Amino acid sequence: MLEDCPGSFPDHILLTPGPTPIHPRAQRALLRGMLGHMDPEVFALNGEIQADLRALYGTAPETFTALLAGTGSLGMEAGFANLVEPGDEVLVCVNGSFGRRMAEMAGRYGARVRLVEAPLGQPIEPAAVAANLGGARLVAVVHGETSTGVLNPVPEIAEIVRGSGALLTVDAVTTAGMEPFHMDAWGIDYVYTGAQKCLSAPPGVAPVAISERAFARYAARRTPTPLWYCDFGGLRDYWEEHTYHHTVPVNLHYALHAALEAALEEGLTVRQTRVQEVGEAVLAALTPLGFAPYVENPAARLPTVLALLLPAGFDDAGVRSALREREISVTGGLGPTAGLIWRLGLMGEAARPAPYRALLAALEALLNERGLVDRFDRALGAVPA
Repeated sequence: MLEDCPGSFPDHILLTPGPTPIHPRAQRALLRGMLGHMDPEVFALNGEIQADLRALYGTAPETFTALLAGTGSLGMEAGFANLVEPGDEVLVCVNGSFGRRMAEMAGRYGARVRLVEAPLGQPIEPAAVAANLGGARLVAVVHGETSTGVLNPVPEIAEIVRGSGALLTVDAVTTAGMEPFHMDAWGIDYVYTGAQKCLSAPPGVAPVAISERAFARYAARRTPTPLWYCDFGGLRDYWEEHTYHHTVPVNLHYALHAALEAALEEGLTVRQTRVQEVGEAVLAALTPLGFAPYVENPAARLPTVLALLLPAGFDDAGVRSALREREISVTGGLGPTAGLIWRLGLMGEAARPAPYRALLAALEALLNERGLVDRFDRALGAVPA
C-alpha cells in the first residue's frame, strides 16, 4: 500500500486543483534567513534550480530555465509577450477555461488568433490542429486542462507542429512533475508551470523553460517585448550573467528548490504511479454512490485533476460547505461545469492516501454512507506496489 509522507498531513486538508499542500521540506525552507537577490549564495541556488528544472522538463543541459516572479498565469503571459508581435497568426487549442485564457492573452498582444476547439470534457484532435496549422507562427496548447480534467495529446500535436516553422508553447501547470513531459523529444519551444501545483511549493514563482528556437524568435522581434518584467533578455541577464533586472522572491526560491529536489529524489516515474493509484482508488470508492468520470475516454483523463460528474440530486454547494467546516477543501466545476462536477486535486502532496481517506470518512458521515474508506483501501491494496 502507498505510504504517506511524514508531516504532509496538516490540520487543513487541501484537495483542490491548486494550490496543493506545501511539502514539509519546502515549508522548512521558507524559514531560512533572507539574503539579497544579488547574493552569490542565491545565484548558486538559482543554478541548482535551473539544472533541476531541466530534469523536470526533460530538456538539454544548455536549455535556458528560470523562475518567473509570479504564478502560472504569468508564465502563460510571458510566452505571448515575448513570442508574439501584432499581426502574428497564433493557433490556440481551446477545450476549457485555460485554453480560452491563452486565446485572450494572445489577442491582447496583437495576435490574429485562430482556435482549434473541442467540446468540454473531450481532448483536442491532432487532425484538427493539422487542418488549421497553415500560416501560424505560434501554436499554444494546455497539456492538462484544469477546468475539465482533460489530458490533451501534446506529443501528437507537437509532432504535427514540428517542421512547420511555428513555435509550440505548452501549459504544463497540472502535469509537469507528475506526468510524463519531454520538452526536447517532443519539440516544445516554451513551457511553464506553477510552483503550487505538482511540486507542492508555495504559489508565487512560475518555472519556465525556453528553447533556442524561441530565443531566436525573440531576438528577431521588430518591437521590444511589451512586458518589461518578464522580457526574455532581462531574465537571461539575471539568471546567467548575474546582472540586476528585478528583485526576485528569494524565500520562494528556497522553497521551490527544496520541493523540486524532493520530487526528483522521489523519482518522476514513482510520482506518476502514485497519482494513478490514488486516483483509481478514489474513483473505485465513489463510483457506487453515483459519481462518474466527467471525461469519458480513459486515455484523455488528466490523472492529476480527477473530474467527477456528481450524482443526480447531489447538493454540491452544501456538501462542499460541510466539508469545509471539517477543514477539508474540495473544488466544484468552473464556469459551465459549476454544479455539475467536482475537481479533486491529485498533485504533489495531495496525491497521498491519508488526505483522501479523511475525505471519504467525512463523506461517510455527511451522506450516511458506509464502506467508502474500505473500498478505497481495498483498491489501493489491489494495486502492485
